[in-house]
Amino acid sequence: MIKVKELIVVEGKHDKEKVEKLFDCNVLCTNGLALKADALKTIKAASEYNGVIVLTDPDFPGNKIRDLINSEVKNIKHVFVDRKKAIGKRNVGIEYVKDEDLIEALKNAVTITADKESISWSEYLNLGLMKNKNKRDYLSGQLNLGQNNNKRLFRYLNMLGYRFDQLKGILDNYDWH
Repeated sequence: MIKVKELIVVEGKHDKEKVEKLFDCNVLCTNGLALKADALKTIKAASEYNGVIVLTDPDFPGNKIRDLINSEVKNIKHVFVDRKKAIGKRNVGIEYVKDEDLIEALKNAVTITADKESISWSEYLNLGLMKNKNKRDYLSGQLNLGQNNNKRLFRYLNMLGYRFDQLKGILDNYDWH
């Protein structure tokens, strides 16, 4: 069992069971979008002591929870899982991710620190991501950021401090044919 010092935040009880099966860690369950003020206080406290990893489902509610936590708590790590790897019987969820994929995703946790502009909007547009979802998904995948719309990807790129030349280098390997 892999030891994780950070508090891992998940959405539901099945996600919690999955994470506790694979990792020796503390897990906080948000119960979906019903994230309570007490839970946010716990997440803030954990971020100051052992750290926090946000591991939400790759869907709209998961992104809403991630954004809410990110707006309230600083210096947290995010784990993004490819939506295709999280499709289950009835819906999308962390509980459906294969063990090895979840372990790999945790190894690729990213730390988002502060809003700063490392890439301008015009540079973002020059990368050709605006009207090309496949290219955007490719870049998001290369950076372990899950699937993103333009607004979220632009924000993440800036939060992580990526520069235009770095992103251009990654996209040079994109095969659009």
